[in-house]
Amino acid sequence: MYVQKSFVLKPSDAEKKWHLVNADGKTVGRLATEIANLLRGKGKATYTPNTDSGDFVVVVNSEKVHFSGKKWDDKKYYRHSGFIGALKVRTAREQLERSPEAILMHAVKGMLPKNSLGRKQLTKLKVCVGESHGHEAQKPQIYEIK
Repeated sequence: MYVQKSFVLKPSDAEKKWHLVNADGKTVGRLATEIANLLRGKGKATYTPNTDSGDFVVVVNSEKVHFSGKKWDDKKYYRHSGFIGALKVRTAREQLERSPEAILMHAVKGMLPKNSLGRKQLTKLKVCVGESHGHEAQKPQIYEIK
């Protein structure tokens, strides 16, 4: 009788690559979905849900992302300091002016697991404003988003 064994990836055996993604003209949600899948490693044959087997992702041109519809004015970003009456609200347009990389970080964070593994996977995301990034030494491969 043949017994099929399940494959479980050890964190030390995970092969991690570096991907370079250009966010110029891309829709935020669709771009965030692709990036979350790369960070989790879902496209790999060795994917294991409870192991960090994903790749590193460097995103450039984060200030040139696109929202569909009227989301530039209707979408709100909330933050709270913990003190009474300290809720701060920004629209997506205001967030783009102040911190364009936060728009993509927030979208990708919402698509990752809400536990310590998701927090660890989010640290592998590097979002940059403009064309330059400080990760040339890692030789990231260009990843084309459709």
